[in-house]
Amino acid sequence: MKSKLILVGAGGHCLSVIDTIEQENKFEIIGILDNEKTTGEKILNYPILGNDNLIPTYNTDNIYFLITVGQIKSPSIRIKLAALLLNCKVATIISPNAYISKHAQINPGSVILHGATINAGVKIGNHCIINTQANIEHGVIIEEFCHVSTGAMINGDCYIKKGSFIGSNATLIQGKIIEENSIIGAGQFIK
Repeated sequence: MKSKLILVGAGGHCLSVIDTIEQENKFEIIGILDNEKTTGEKILNYPILGNDNLIPTYNTDNIYFLITVGQIKSPSIRIKLAALLLNCKVATIISPNAYISKHAQINPGSVILHGATINAGVKIGNHCIINTQANIEHGVIIEEFCHVSTGAMINGDCYIKKGSFIGSNATLIQGKIIEENSIIGAGQFIK
């Protein structure tokens, strides 16, 4: 029997995550929390149940939550939502079309989307987004609330600190340290 799951946030990132959840086939999505204005609408046939004030109502032993708000300029909304989920069960979603080394660690609340590669010795913190086709090489540490965007290339032993955003097709050479809340733009080459 699948575990029940409520998504928190109904934007564009939510669409990609729903597709991954359906492919993984581990959770049954029972609805989405967003804002009062969208209550009753549907996202890919899943109902918007109300706003995040309903989190305590749904916080039972058999329901998981997952933040599905994206992140580009700031992780602040995701951090706020994570604080609301502090006493809740939080899901981790991994696409069956991603490669995850058995020697990697992925913490709760993180999402690994289609085609991503996570190699040996990688540690991914809580509530991270590893987007489609991202490549995370050996020994990389990614702290909580980071977003590694589509097609980004993170080479071995890099350290990406809390709240950072790595843009689409950005490349970090081996051993780079990215400071907290950094924004690396799309296509940038960091050497």
